[in-house]
Amino acid sequence: MATLTTAGPRTGSDRGIYTYIGVFSAVLNTVLLIAPVIAGKLVERYGVTPVELGALFSLELASFSLASLPAFLWLHRINLRTATYLFTGLVIAGNIASGFMDSFPALMGARFVTSLASGSIMVILLTLSGRASNPSRAFGIFVVAQLAMGALILAVFPALYAGTGVAAIYWTLAGLAALCLLAVRCIDGDALRSPSRARNYPDADAAAPERGRTKVPALRLVLGLSAVLLFYVALSGVWTFIAQISAAAGIDLSASSLVLSLATVAGIISALVATVLGETPRRRAFLLAGYVGMGISVALLFGAPGLVRFAAAAIIFKFAWTFILPYLLSTLSDLGGGHIMSTVNLVIGTGFAIGPLLGGALIQSTGDFTGLLAVALAGLLASMAAVTATQRKVA
Repeated sequence: MATLTTAGPRTGSDRGIYTYIGVFSAVLNTVLLIAPVIAGKLVERYGVTPVELGALFSLELASFSLASLPAFLWLHRINLRTATYLFTGLVIAGNIASGFMDSFPALMGARFVTSLASGSIMVILLTLSGRASNPSRAFGIFVVAQLAMGALILAVFPALYAGTGVAAIYWTLAGLAALCLLAVRCIDGDALRSPSRARNYPDADAAAPERGRTKVPALRLVLGLSAVLLFYVALSGVWTFIAQISAAAGIDLSASSLVLSLATVAGIISALVATVLGETPRRRAFLLAGYVGMGISVALLFGAPGLVRFAAAAIIFKFAWTFILPYLLSTLSDLGGGHIMSTVNLVIGTGFAIGPLLGGALIQSTGDFTGLLAVALAGLLASMAAVTATQRKVA
């Protein structure tokens, strides 16, 4: 079978993949990062209710995740550079249009299209991360870039755009997306279409010769995807209401905010550690240690914790969460199969959506946070068992 050729300089190296992943994951995941910054400005401009505001962010998250479904049709058929240019162009146009929308329904339509395009690029990022010679490092960069951008947005945007409307923020996002186009040539556009990637990805093929070409046994797939789903349901449920847990325990708002800021820093540090370590024979041990850490942190939140216990819980939770994630995603990429990471993107969004809804229902039905924390702890244990079983299958 003939090998597809590519023109121009070599762009299939891991360094190129890492650059592409870092740039695009930082900027295009802002759909999930800017909500605290623009919520008030949306209320000022459109006079929306809390329900309508929540509906907008839920719509964006749903669209971001649903991009995985059409990706099953195009991911291995379209040149990745061409697809990235197309979807980034839609992101730029959608953000520009969002700033001009006079009605809230029109804004929702613009945000749906923008998030769908962003989610499509996320599918490419996740898939290429799994194809790198060091998937854990690639997924680590994927996580670190998002956390760093999130911290920057929360630190800078409120002051920078204090006297402006929401349009200025959307237009800034359009400009950042345009800058991402400089990184498109870092990847091999035919990486997923070529029948032989040995020339452009020699290290990746040596590290995982069967990745992406083997049929995935149903049991492995179910176990792996279940681990990701349960992980995200548990973490999103707890993290969504962690400030309310603090308030119910009588902890001062300023002290709680400081703790959560420190937790964010801890999350960035742990993701950097996972990135530097990359693929390692100790991956299973690291995963187990991270899950144990998350379980301990959730247990510390039971029974109206004091400031010290709350601080320990929040910092350990965020540190363990972002340390686990690269290794969890690389475990899924080890399963092989052309569309595994597309499905993972959909599962992540589903978990993010279920967690807060389930958590809110449990809090409302019980009147406290015990039910939420108990379900989250059970979910983490089940996720740990599922990913451990998956690793035994792929070892």
